[in-house]
Amino acid sequence: MLIKTYAAAVYGISATRITIEVSCTKGIQFHLVGLPDVAVRESHERIVSALQVNGYPFPRTRIVINMAPADIKKEGSAYDLPLAIGILAASEQLKPERPLERYLLMGELSLDGSLMPIRGALPIALKAREDGFEGIILPHQNAREAAVTEGLTVYGVHSIREVVEFFAGERRLEPTVVNTYQEFFNQQDFDLDFADVRGQESVKRALEVAAAGGHNLIMVGPPGSGKSMLAKRLPSILPPPTLQEALETTKIHSVAGKMGAEMGLLAQRPFRAPHHTISDVAMVGGGSYPQPGEISLAHNGVLFLDELPEFNRNVLEVMRQPLEERQVTVARARYSVDYPAGFMLVASMNPCPCGYYNHPTRPCVCAPGSVRRYMNRISGPLLDRIDIQVEIVPVPFEKISEQRPSEPSADVRKRVEQARAIQQQRFSDEAGVYCNAQMNSRLLHRYAVPDAESLSRLKLAMERLNLSARAYDRILKVARTIADLDLSTDIHPHHISEAIGYRTLDRGTWGESVINR
Repeated sequence: MLIKTYAAAVYGISATRITIEVSCTKGIQFHLVGLPDVAVRESHERIVSALQVNGYPFPRTRIVINMAPADIKKEGSAYDLPLAIGILAASEQLKPERPLERYLLMGELSLDGSLMPIRGALPIALKAREDGFEGIILPHQNAREAAVTEGLTVYGVHSIREVVEFFAGERRLEPTVVNTYQEFFNQQDFDLDFADVRGQESVKRALEVAAAGGHNLIMVGPPGSGKSMLAKRLPSILPPPTLQEALETTKIHSVAGKMGAEMGLLAQRPFRAPHHTISDVAMVGGGSYPQPGEISLAHNGVLFLDELPEFNRNVLEVMRQPLEERQVTVARARYSVDYPAGFMLVASMNPCPCGYYNHPTRPCVCAPGSVRRYMNRISGPLLDRIDIQVEIVPVPFEKISEQRPSEPSADVRKRVEQARAIQQQRFSDEAGVYCNAQMNSRLLHRYAVPDAESLSRLKLAMERLNLSARAYDRILKVARTIADLDLSTDIHPHHISEAIGYRTLDRGTWGESVINR
């Protein structure tokens, strides 16, 4: 007897439907074809044990299973459930009262027949809805994640027995229902707040500008000055993601297996802070079984690189293209997958190897020229993609001991949302441009044109501070964002002056005092 069941394979962050054809004829052989990997072929042993423990003898017949399309590699253990149901139906141990072709099945079987969680439940559920399936049956741990998909009935089950009895008409399964909008709005609370930070007003202002325009930012300062503390609070002032952004973020984390049990929609912008020993593959994604890297897990959120010069040079260089294109293509001999990578880069670093260059009280003990050599660990092309460079100094005791709370993140976020709304309206006709940081030269000449006084001030600053040419466009972008925060349609001289102050590392004299001492 020939039976068809349906599953799905995840490639990138999207899914492809897999048709599982099971044929039972006379004989005693078992054949599994359709380009399965080792994990899929091992499903035979798991299925045999799971069926026997639950009282369903494994058929002593010739079983041929084809996983179509046969030219696509099938990976992982999530096909156990559709394979087992197909075998039971083909051997006529299961006589379905409900049609198998109306349901998509996924799940890994343990030896006792219980179901283990899988990766990529959300993109699989979206594919099931797209292909017109009535429902999807998958492990109960993934049910809330898949139930975010509207227009699809999601059944979370604990064991294969429940699935068999459901198709036989002996059991009624309760669908998992999730209120997507309620899930979305219930997660807009943050544990970390700007109100906890004493002093550092200039740096908090720089973070506000960066959040308002989507600018990449680097903080340079000695140990203990608050770089990591400020960076961790940046998500609290970013505008909340749209429902579409939340779904996209959830898809990426689902594929990567980062969704915990019973988790639904990820409605907060992600904050990723990888250690400086990370490899380039772990950063951009890939591997023998392609997985999204840290830059994709930070999509629609923040990627924080603490102690930037300590990262491997190759790791930093592979980020150059994703920073511009907002996506990364992982190409290998046998496959090519695309992962989104629209993240905001926030980095921190010490100013020198000892960490105390330009410190107000502690002397720098580095050798002459070491500041420049330390800075040269970061390439010019990468530094070129960082719009805001701010120097941070330790907070004095008077500020630390101050009892008056600082401005809370909620107030800052309101200003950021206003500025983002202006940018959204400005770039409504520009595909792929959502904020000022993404402006190209054409858009700069249209929306970031300084007046004569502002241009004169910018020219003077570039000559006196010995600013590089690459600083020009960056200053205009940041000035445009500052003007948006002020609700100003034009760029004024004080906007330019503030933007110039955010180009610390571009100054030709930065680090010279140690070299010439």
